[in-house]
Amino acid sequence: MHTEVRPYLLSLQDRILRALEDADGKSFLRDGWTRPTGGQLEGDGATSLIEDGNLFERGGCNFSHVRGTKLPPSATQHRPELAGAPFEAIGVSLVLHPRNPYVPTVHMNVRMLVAKPEGRPDVAWFGGGMDLTPYYGFEEDAVHFHRTCKQALDGLDTAYFPRFKTWCDDYFFLKHRGEPRGVGGVFFDDFADGGFAHGFALMRAVGDAFLEAYLPIVQRRRDLPFGEREREFQALRRGRYVEFNLVWDRGTLFGLQSGGRTESILMSMPPVVKWRYDWHPAPGTPEARLYEIFLKPRDWASA
Repeated sequence: MHTEVRPYLLSLQDRILRALEDADGKSFLRDGWTRPTGGQLEGDGATSLIEDGNLFERGGCNFSHVRGTKLPPSATQHRPELAGAPFEAIGVSLVLHPRNPYVPTVHMNVRMLVAKPEGRPDVAWFGGGMDLTPYYGFEEDAVHFHRTCKQALDGLDTAYFPRFKTWCDDYFFLKHRGEPRGVGGVFFDDFADGGFAHGFALMRAVGDAFLEAYLPIVQRRRDLPFGEREREFQALRRGRYVEFNLVWDRGTLFGLQSGGRTESILMSMPPVVKWRYDWHPAPGTPEARLYEIFLKPRDWASA
């Protein structure tokens, strides 16, 4: 199955990187790596990272293709019958943290996982999605992002967008804070409906829609003036991003539990982060508006 998926994902990574480099004006560092055969985890990948760019303060777009001797617990929460089976995982994962607080952080991931239980047929499933994390909300941006996601999925099944939009709202939620991470997007996991061909088509629909969903927002916001107040709020909200990734994110847990490459797994961490005790935005401020309007589930695609 990966004979089709691997070339697509490598092409997707290359297309995204070329577009992001055009937008930033600075090249990503390409760091190819291999895990030798014979260990608990083997395979190869390509970590691509930018730091201190003109647009992106930190960001990465990574490809990995690994084989392991034992599925980690995070991968079998909903499939206990496959616990401990050998596996193969392949995907592209992207996180971008722009310097300008008016440009939102974004995450996108598409992946396939294949379990290989002894004496039984292989079991393949897909996962992925994309979500937007603004620091200062603009309705135009949230609407564009969600409508682009909807258009990408409607070509496969018009039931997918409302289903995966709700899934995204539920998943990217900081339970210990009682608040969403951002304005959402789409998210799906453990997807095997319709077999391999349909799951692969869903992966491509999401991956191919990313640049159209995000870059127009970047171009609208990248030159807006900002100061220390906006940077301070950005750093505080980035703290929520770190909390989610380290406490709740199944992808981070999968990478760490499976013995993955730590530098690649943690490339999603923002470069400048702050925490303040019991901090709340002052009423009537743009910072409060993020909480009051944007950090609440909403049907942005129909707005």
